[in-house]
Amino acid sequence: MSGTREPGGAGNRIPASVWKVAIVVSIGSFMAQMDSTLVNVSLSAIGHALHSPVATTQWIMSGYLLAMALMLPLNGWLVDRVGAKRLYLFAFTAFTLASVLCGAAQNMGELIGARIVQGLVAGLLAPMAQMMIGRVAGKNMERVMGYATLPILLGPILGPVLAGAVLARAAWPWLFLINVPVGILGVALAARLLAPDAARPQRRRFDFAGFALISPGLAMLVYGFQSAMHAEGAGFLLAGAALLAGFVWHSLRRPTTALIDVRLFANRTFAVPAITQFFANGIMYGRQLAVPLYLIAGCGLSAAHAGWLLAATGAGMMASFACMGFLTERLGCRALAAGGALLALVATLAFLWMSGHAFSTSLALASLFIAGAGQGTISIPSISAAYARIPKARLPVANTALNIAQRIGGPVATTLISIAVSLAVPSSSAAEPRQFLPAFAALCGLHLLCFAAAMLLPARVRRANDG
Repeated sequence: MSGTREPGGAGNRIPASVWKVAIVVSIGSFMAQMDSTLVNVSLSAIGHALHSPVATTQWIMSGYLLAMALMLPLNGWLVDRVGAKRLYLFAFTAFTLASVLCGAAQNMGELIGARIVQGLVAGLLAPMAQMMIGRVAGKNMERVMGYATLPILLGPILGPVLAGAVLARAAWPWLFLINVPVGILGVALAARLLAPDAARPQRRRFDFAGFALISPGLAMLVYGFQSAMHAEGAGFLLAGAALLAGFVWHSLRRPTTALIDVRLFANRTFAVPAITQFFANGIMYGRQLAVPLYLIAGCGLSAAHAGWLLAATGAGMMASFACMGFLTERLGCRALAAGGALLALVATLAFLWMSGHAFSTSLALASLFIAGAGQGTISIPSISAAYARIPKARLPVANTALNIAQRIGGPVATTLISIAVSLAVPSSSAAEPRQFLPAFAALCGLHLLCFAAAMLLPARVRRANDG
């Protein structure tokens, strides 16, 4: 079997047009992932430079997630309305310009404001990669996603290392200005390689009532999770849940015109992958929060040293993604995703053990590499299973619904980890490795839930147009 063919001969060769789309969306996702990794590793350094407490500094991340939640529901309607290429070019350009605004910020308020702008655009950009590949790849989605994600995985590898290098030699604004050359390259390639949009895009009427329910509902839910330690958190959670319940009722009454057709979640072949994606994204963000805090605050490592260790996670993900097509073909969707979740759990148990005993550089490196390898085998099988029975015309709506389920997992997990850390570590200056036991215990619990969801995935993906 050759590396560019499916069983069945030359008729199954992946067209060059598919690879062009994969190249373009890889650059956009790489920039967003690297930006996220750089910021996550550097929060404490940025806060120190701008003389802001942790409670204020964390809004660099929280404001971004809130803004993203506001815009995610618009993605499917905008793709139908203005076209995928036009929307991608706009969002990619705006994300690059927002990175310049972040780098130009003079104080914490300006930086948080610029990050909110960046998050608004990211809410449009984030779902595009899966949808655009899903539209053109067909039965080759697992293989194409596996190769297309390889450059994206350079973000988690380069991000921590670059963060340490930038903070050692330059000011924090360069953490954001690094995005500019990547953005210019990505916009140029998107303009050249992406196929033109249809001359007459779909004129689907905008669902104002649905948007007024789901976008504030998602934002309040995310804010409620982020503020769970404060009295107002419960109020925002209840308000967000009420607005989302109203949207469900609205969508059931008008499924063809609603921003999201919630009937998708009544279909087990879509709902189970969506739940799996929720937990997969949760354990990824939870690990990005818990591990750097443990290494830097708990073990006293420098940002540069921690960055080199954290790069092992991206290396592990890259190793698993490189053989994703082969593994999916041999093992099937359920076995691969569930096995990856179990592998990531075993790796996290090593950090649970180290936090109660003694830190080991070699064990940390091995564990992070294994965690990345396991993480890398969860997403693509579950995404592929979610799209398998969705008609091409319904992909934008399904893509938006899947991305909302996926993106909400991040703030839920980081809130859970933050609560565990806050309760165990009253003062960050007095943190000890043992005080991170509750955080890693909570992270292990999320891994178990991800494994349970993955075990409910279909054994094999069978697409609507398969013979």
